[in-house]
Amino acid sequence: MSGGGAQLADALRAEGGLLAAALRRGGPDDPPADEPLLAGVPSGPYALTLAAVREGYLLHYADGNLVDASDADLALLGGDRLYALALAELAELGDLEAVAALADLISDCARAHADDEPAQAVAAWERAASAIARRA
Repeated sequence: MSGGGAQLADALRAEGGLLAAALRRGGPDDPPADEPLLAGVPSGPYALTLAAVREGYLLHYADGNLVDASDADLALLGGDRLYALALAELAELGDLEAVAALADLISDCARAHADDEPAQAVAAWERAASAIARRA
C-alpha cells in the first residue's frame, strides 16, 4: 500500500472536525483499504495529496473509502475540503506542476461525470497517479 490512505486518516484525525468524526477506518488497528489506482505511488507527501484528492473525488461521485459521508452535504463539502487539502500540500512543496496536474484531474473528472463518461474519469485518474508517482 502506498500509505497515502493512512497518512490522510492521520491528518484528518489531527485536524479534528466533521471529517475526522466521520472516518470509517484508518486507525492503527484498522488500516484503510488499498486504493488500486494509487498503488504505484510511494509513501510521502505525494501519496497524501493523491489520497486526499481521491477521497474527495469519491465523496463527490461515489462513496468515500475513508469517510462515511452518508449525508450529502457532508459529502460535497468534505470532498471540497479534501481537494483543498491536497492542493495546499502541493503548493507548500512548491511543486506547481503537480498542483496543475491535480487541478486538471479535478476538472477532467468533473467534465467526465457531467458528460456521463465515467471511463474518462478513470483514465484521468490513471494518468494523474502515474504522473505524480514519477515525481515522488
